[in-house]
Amino acid sequence: MATAEPPIVKRSLFSWIFAGNVKLQLLLLLIIVVMVFARVVPLEMQKNIVNEAIKLRSIDKLINYCGIYLAAVVFFSILKYLTNVIQTLITQRTTARMRKALYEHILTLPLNFFRKTQPGTVVNALTTELTLPGNFVGMAVASPVTNILTLVAFAVYLFILNPMLAAVSLSIYPIVIFLVPLLQRGVNKANKKRVDAARTFSARIAESISGIHEVHGNGAYRIEGRKYNKLVDRLLKIRIVWSLYRFAVKTANGFFTSLGPFLVFILGGYLTIKGQLELGALVAFLSAQERLFDPWKDLIEFYQVYQDGQVNYRRTMEYFDVEAEHEIEPRDRKALELKGSVEIKDLSFVTDSGIHLLDGINMSLEEGEHLALVGFSGSGKSTLALCIGQLYKYTGGSVMIGDKEVSGLTKKDMINNIGFVAQNPFIFDGTIEENILYSCQARIGDNGRAETNEEMPTLDDIIAVLHQTGIFVDVLRFGLNAILTQDRHAELVKAIIRIRKNFQQDYGEELADYVEFFDENKYLYYSSVAENLTFGAPNRTEFANQNLAKSKYFLDFLDTADLTRPLLSLGANLCRQTVDILGNLPPDAVFFEQSPIDADELEEYKILEEHLRKKRLHELENEDRHKLLELALRFIPGIHKMAALPEILETLILESRSLFHEKIAKDDPEAFTFYQMAEYIFSQTILNNIFFGKTKTGNPQAQELINQSIIQLLIEEDLLERIIQIGMQYQVGTKGDKLSGGQQQKLAIARIFLKAPRILIMDEATSALDNKAQTRIQNLLETRWKKKSTVVSVVHRLDTIKNYDKVAVMKAGKILEMGTYDELMARKGMLYELVGNK
Repeated sequence: MATAEPPIVKRSLFSWIFAGNVKLQLLLLLIIVVMVFARVVPLEMQKNIVNEAIKLRSIDKLINYCGIYLAAVVFFSILKYLTNVIQTLITQRTTARMRKALYEHILTLPLNFFRKTQPGTVVNALTTELTLPGNFVGMAVASPVTNILTLVAFAVYLFILNPMLAAVSLSIYPIVIFLVPLLQRGVNKANKKRVDAARTFSARIAESISGIHEVHGNGAYRIEGRKYNKLVDRLLKIRIVWSLYRFAVKTANGFFTSLGPFLVFILGGYLTIKGQLELGALVAFLSAQERLFDPWKDLIEFYQVYQDGQVNYRRTMEYFDVEAEHEIEPRDRKALELKGSVEIKDLSFVTDSGIHLLDGINMSLEEGEHLALVGFSGSGKSTLALCIGQLYKYTGGSVMIGDKEVSGLTKKDMINNIGFVAQNPFIFDGTIEENILYSCQARIGDNGRAETNEEMPTLDDIIAVLHQTGIFVDVLRFGLNAILTQDRHAELVKAIIRIRKNFQQDYGEELADYVEFFDENKYLYYSSVAENLTFGAPNRTEFANQNLAKSKYFLDFLDTADLTRPLLSLGANLCRQTVDILGNLPPDAVFFEQSPIDADELEEYKILEEHLRKKRLHELENEDRHKLLELALRFIPGIHKMAALPEILETLILESRSLFHEKIAKDDPEAFTFYQMAEYIFSQTILNNIFFGKTKTGNPQAQELINQSIIQLLIEEDLLERIIQIGMQYQVGTKGDKLSGGQQQKLAIARIFLKAPRILIMDEATSALDNKAQTRIQNLLETRWKKKSTVVSVVHRLDTIKNYDKVAVMKAGKILEMGTYDELMARKGMLYELVGNK
């Protein structure tokens, strides 16, 4: 049986050198041996070129020796590049393995660890602190072996040339070997401070960004700035000291190695003058002495990388050297299928600081029973629920699920049998589908099949849960608001065009008071003047409605169609009417709902209105004309009731519509997709393509009627599931920030309902929902889940607990009374007081 690999926090840095890299490291050693030989050959060729080729004036020998020199240099360069490639591969693979192993370990750490640890600390450890250890592993074999062998080879070669000169020139290196470690101690000490300061620095940034709402809400910019600046200054001082020590190591090394050539010049020159050393040997000696610096420098740098990597690795592993409270996977057995009963005896939970959050809890639940935990804040309700779910490790007593003690179960055992919904559920970045399947995938695993032969939920299962939790309409809306692509959705596009036609045929009369359908022969009173002119969806930013007044092409067209002057007149009339009616009212958006001028634009148009009193339209500055034109183009007669659209202008716009289509189709056919009954508009959403018009009212009942009509047509075309599938690909954003709080909570509940666990723990799981949505979930618990799953629910709203099998009232970590709702109310005890206080 294979020995289990120790957790990463117990592994030494050296254990990574050959882990998964044996073949690559052995290949490196083989290349290095050949490379060292190739590095010495040019030295011998230098000696031969001076002593034989030049001295004897032999062209043949000169060419041969130079050829061998060049071949050795090229061969060495190729091998050097190959070693760099292999080292990089080892470095990156090892760094990736370290990150994976550490992240896997971090995920298993107790929840209490994360209360004391900022997210920035974890991020910094995984992204930055493991880089240097990874670099060391990549260099661990190649760098010392290459440079030591090179030094030995050069030293041997120097002794062969002249033992006395070699001994003198190499005498400086023992001094460096003694001095560098002394300086390195200062480097290590400063580096430890740097690692700790960088970790605190990252944590401070993460904390400020996470709490940015509080920072803005309290205007605490300077407070956070002072905290940040203080850490920056501390890190600055530490990094300066660290850098000075590192530069001292390099300077000392550079100084002593530069003495080598000086000694060779003094002694070697003397020996050559006296005839005791050949000139070629002196040249080779000088070249070898100069090249000794490179491997020596590399060794010093490797030593620094090792020291820095070792410090980073140790500090990181020490910080995360915390044991998981429970085993993750069971050993030598399958995950257990637990019964739904819960038995708690003398349960206690005491924090590290000695605070008793739970004290002597005793209770039992039969399989399928529902328990409501109630009490004031801080009474221990959530703590008890978390202990049952193994999210907290209780410090005393017993929690039995079925006939198994919770403290002795693995996480896999719990995952397969328990579902948990938190008060503030976490929604992961990704799609709705990924989030809703999250719990099922965690239970079933990557192969799509659990040990109990459970398979992933079907689309029908998902749709059923979406309906039950009330998020179905939201997902449908996300699907209807999706943009299709021509190459991927050809069949769907055809079906939507059919639905568009059926929508108008079947519901046109019924919805006539609520909808204005697109008709190329009619003026659209609930569309802007710009939309009436273009009567299409722009495919370029230049032709977007808000940019038309700046488009030279469009302005030229208005001149050609004789529309510039009438539109300027319309803009001037709108400006005068709005300023006259709304000019003295407070800038509240509600007063401007029927005006094309927004509240924050009023002051600009007041100034423009003064200009209109003094000048005629043709005398206005270009900027003022532009504003009037922009105002006219955004005018919607059906909404902006302060002014009427002149009949003659309406006729001109209708006539100009076809003229614009002809002109743009000739000049730039890709610029617009025109509204045609038989054509799909790929720049618009599915809903807009079906609707093919504008609503006349924001009445919720009218909108509901429209939605129901569209849903009915989707069902008839058998497209409802397809739209839901598209809606489930909606990206929810970081922490689900593209969803409302209620949508996030519904999605979290749907996630667990889809898992259908034997025991369901809900910690105020409906707190972000409105009354209607809460009632829906409560009814679902009382019908679908009654007698099927055991439910432990931490409840804030006491009007929802009447139908629970048991109600436990908690205070100060103890259960003061427990029974049915009616029993406890009849006693007129704590629950009676709580209900009365509510």
